[in-house]
Amino acid sequence: MKKPSWVIDKEKARREGRQETVWLFGLHAVRDALLNPNRKKRTLFLTRNAESKLADAVAQSGIEAQIVDPRKFPAPLDPAAVHQGAALEVHPLDWGRVADVCRPEGRDIVVVLDHVSDPHNVGAILRSAEVFGARAVIATQRHAAPETGALAKTASGALERQPYLRVRNLAEEMGALQQMGYILIGLDGEGRPDLDAALASLPPGPVGLVLGAEGPGLRDKTRATCDMIARIPAAGAFGSLNVSNAAAVALYAAKQQGEGSG
Repeated sequence: MKKPSWVIDKEKARREGRQETVWLFGLHAVRDALLNPNRKKRTLFLTRNAESKLADAVAQSGIEAQIVDPRKFPAPLDPAAVHQGAALEVHPLDWGRVADVCRPEGRDIVVVLDHVSDPHNVGAILRSAEVFGARAVIATQRHAAPETGALAKTASGALERQPYLRVRNLAEEMGALQQMGYILIGLDGEGRPDLDAALASLPPGPVGLVLGAEGPGLRDKTRATCDMIARIPAAGAFGSLNVSNAAAVALYAAKQQGEGSG
């Protein structure tokens, strides 16, 4: 029996890492999504308590809230999700193409994530990227964290403001960044030189910080595409940062170096 076209389209979307809708939860994540004019919103569930805290954002958003019983919260969330009485069904954001979003205007910074799939790590990286003014965070469509409520909650609003671009072929997009003038520094504990020295050696211009998943690290193709491999030095013989902390340290170092060279 032939599958209906809508089933085929849904399966194709799942294979390509796209989502039809996402449920965001928590007061902060829901507020920022409500206030984002570029976010397409579908369904809003609020308890009476959450409604009182989000009244201004709801009024500006133009969406009507459905007031629900906190004991029978109807949003399809993980039972462990701390929703604080607020959940919003939305469409994923479309930030556009790497070539458009990341076109450099000086010592710009982008973050490239190679198969970083933990939504809490990606959410924290988006938050750091916003704080340090990165142009975008770039990840793969597959084997990377999609937009989820957990990611949005960890990002603490940054998901609505910091471009998060999911791409089919990471190496090709890295090549496109290099064509635009970005120098790509892969981060690895075995790399040489130290990150500060690597950044100091660069001519003025945009920089890409490339990080791999914890454990596997950078894939061979990704590593080979980088212009150099550097490390964040540790004080002792044993010591390492998780990927979100490494990204924050690297973003700070790149930002400081850029301001110093400017």
